[in-house]
Amino acid sequence: MSVRVRRVYDPPEPDDGVRVLVDRLWPRGLKKEAAQVDEWPKGLTPSTELRRRHHTGEGSYEEFVERYEAELAAPGAAELLDHVRELAAKGTVTLLTAVKAPEESHASVLVRLLQA
Repeated sequence: MSVRVRRVYDPPEPDDGVRVLVDRLWPRGLKKEAAQVDEWPKGLTPSTELRRRHHTGEGSYEEFVERYEAELAAPGAAELLDHVRELAAKGTVTLLTAVKAPEESHASVLVRLLQA
């Protein structure tokens, strides 16, 4: 299983496999054709409330992770997570995000859960 994270602003690479946008909002200034996104499962992204709370610095990263994992355990999100896991079982999946520090974002949580 190969799951990796890249910034959506980086040019697509031949070995990206299935490109999955994991941000709730479309990245600013990026044309959809340039992004070459294969899937955009918005139900797999943090809720608007959780995203705003995290971006304003309310609470710790650990609290964010705990709340996000609880959101991902809900039936709809869990189905989407299973779908991406199935894609990764067949080949490379590249999670795309606009965040500047993916290692401390929802994308790193997704990678961990997908590889578990």
